[in-house]
Amino acid sequence: MAEMNSGGGGGSEFAKRINPKKDNLSKEQLEFMRKVELAQWQKNLQKRRGRNVFTGLAIGAMVLGIYGYTFYSVSQERFLDDLEEEAKGVRARNDSKTSVN
Repeated sequence: MAEMNSGGGGGSEFAKRINPKKDNLSKEQLEFMRKVELAQWQKNLQKRRGRNVFTGLAIGAMVLGIYGYTFYSVSQERFLDDLEEEAKGVRARNDSKTSVN
């Protein structure tokens, strides 16, 4: 394995790191590097776009679920109606007491 990376294995070097600013590269090599980088970027963009759509749909579903649950739970709350009925009863009793006296 070490022989393959060092170039002593009889073939060309594998994945040699280069610095485009320091190494003297031809215009064709620089253009090829740009094309490869663009292809990699587009490939990763497709994966990222799919994940972003999934994440957006998941967040939207959660928001709609919370919104729907809130409306459902508020419609189930009857304690204010019960308090209002109790208050009407108390007012009616007070009115009847004041009219009798």
